[in-house]
Amino acid sequence: MSEVTIAVRGEHENRIPAEVGVARVSVRLDGPKREQVMTDASTLSLRLREELQALEASGALIRWSSDRVSIWSDRPWSQDGKRLALVHHASVGARAEFSDFAALSEWVTKVSEREGITVDGVTWELTPETSKATERDVASQAVQVAVDRATAYAAAIGLGSVTALEIADVGLLSKAGQESAPGSPKMMRAMMASDMSATPALEFEPQPIVVSAAVEARFTAS
Repeated sequence: MSEVTIAVRGEHENRIPAEVGVARVSVRLDGPKREQVMTDASTLSLRLREELQALEASGALIRWSSDRVSIWSDRPWSQDGKRLALVHHASVGARAEFSDFAALSEWVTKVSEREGITVDGVTWELTPETSKATERDVASQAVQVAVDRATAYAAAIGLGSVTALEIADVGLLSKAGQESAPGSPKMMRAMMASDMSATPALEFEPQPIVVSAAVEARFTAS
């Protein structure tokens, strides 16, 4: 039998325990007096920053960041179509990366009980080092799956070894100039909804991070 070209796809997926819990919270206030809204927002924001600094010093927190207070005003409409009095709004966002998930649960539960503070959500992630190493491993395994498939196809038709001609992310194989579909290693972060309505303590169970890769490859077999 003459030389045969074999095209295959290889996929691989790893599930890695989460290493970082990222909490996003925001201060959101409004009222008729601009100075009071600004003062209240600044006070809540300062308390958040002080708590995050203490958590960072204790080692429970990897890093954190906080925005400056944003303030704006508008005049809402009443149900009968009339403009109401001026209302002032203020907001501040904060992001905290926890390595201690018990401390994360405790802090999010505590801040969610405060009037004017909203917990926007929690995501579970890997450290950059683990993420890079896992993506590299998953990509390598996806290529090996492609090689194994091509070898199996070749054996099924009575041919021996296979030689790689092309290996690419999904959608890139011999399709220069065309829009490609994503196929490089990708990490799916586990997320939690932002409905944090206080009262009972929130129990957070870290979800595994799914890292997957898919490749397309073309081989010759003889």
